[in-house]
Amino acid sequence: MEKLEIYLGNIAAFMWGLPLVILLVGGGLFFVIYSRFQAYFHLKHAVQITLGKYDSDKKAKGELSHFKALMMALSGTLGLGNISGVAVAITLGGAGAIFWMWVTAVVGISTKFYTATLSVKYRGLDRQGELQGGPMYVIREGLGNKWLPLAWLFCIACMFGSLPIFQINQLVQILRDFIAIPQGLATSEQHFSFDLICGILLCILISTIVMGKLARIAKVTSKVVPFIVCVYLLMTFSVLIINYEKVFPAFTSIFINAFDASSVAGGFIGTIIMIGVQRGAFSNEAGIGTESMAHGAAKTNEPIREGLVATLGPIIDTLLVCTCTALVILVTGVIDTGFTGVTLTAKAFELAFPGIGGYLLIMIVFFLSTSTVLSFWYYGSKCAEFLLGAVFQKVYIYIYLALIILGAVASLTLVITFIDIMYALMAIPTMISTILLANKVNIEAKKYFKQLPSK
Repeated sequence: MEKLEIYLGNIAAFMWGLPLVILLVGGGLFFVIYSRFQAYFHLKHAVQITLGKYDSDKKAKGELSHFKALMMALSGTLGLGNISGVAVAITLGGAGAIFWMWVTAVVGISTKFYTATLSVKYRGLDRQGELQGGPMYVIREGLGNKWLPLAWLFCIACMFGSLPIFQINQLVQILRDFIAIPQGLATSEQHFSFDLICGILLCILISTIVMGKLARIAKVTSKVVPFIVCVYLLMTFSVLIINYEKVFPAFTSIFINAFDASSVAGGFIGTIIMIGVQRGAFSNEAGIGTESMAHGAAKTNEPIREGLVATLGPIIDTLLVCTCTALVILVTGVIDTGFTGVTLTAKAFELAFPGIGGYLLIMIVFFLSTSTVLSFWYYGSKCAEFLLGAVFQKVYIYIYLALIILGAVASLTLVITFIDIMYALMAIPTMISTILLANKVNIEAKKYFKQLPSK
């Protein structure tokens, strides 16, 4: 197992090297400049669209309202990447890694504007004749059949990258560390049986919802995500108020350490950048393409509208939620305790609220991880259908559920490196196709914003 972790770690390090960083961050900067900052100038309009001001067209194509589409997309991005992923970023790259997560979010606003717009503009029919969105349809409908290998690459990577192993792994870890071990149900060395039982129970629980349609998943996420985010922000703000004198130094350390190579093993600034971009991409998925499938289901005939709605994603999940998590870890001083992943974040809340902090985070992690699993099932199953048809889509559902159990007992290092590889493979076709079709978005934007004042 150790050799496998090293092998996959080397592959992940290679794939998340300079070329992919340039593709994601450089591509995002290209979209910022090419769009002339349009996405940033229309954030107020994006909020109005999300709140339903432009939902009056009953004949519009699609299944979800703008709000439900955003909530479903956020349920995939607002998860363990914002709690556990931030802790991993700080552990591996120091406080400076958070700065580079911010960079991915800022440029990711424009990236999502383009990817979500294209996902609506180039919706296509699946094998059952139903209208779908997502990078694979953007490639097929927008670039033509000669580019289909890129669509196949995305689908293969998404089927594996959307597996629930990370979310379940971290949910089981926090249950083990804060319930099982203190109660004597497991030890830090012997916990396989507890992990396995948790995996089986979670598999049964999630299967009752996963077997539903998109509408059921969207109904669940549209209620769960806003409530849990509000609760989590209330918790983090409380910690920051209690430790108000440490907030400014924490912010300062993020900026200083972003360019301080001594904070990481090997002493390379590039390592900090790579870790920050990795975890940023894992957090907001800008340029990865998965969330485009949720935005592609929006009920609208105006692609630009959903593109604007998608711009709110990186602001909420990375610039707001991830920043709050990072500051809680930094101001409570738990970074030197030797913990990592979700347990590190839980220790921070436990230190701030003795006796209840860890349990409050367990509640947050439970709802965020399970809502992410629901969205990821939708993403993976749609890719399975595109690639191999409806029969395999049904088979994929059962494979997906079985891997909930695997995620419960697998090691965190193995899980993270595997998912990182799949995310890198998804980013390549998503960014290439978006760059090639960027001019189509600009044409749509010019037409839409020209007639906007008359609406």
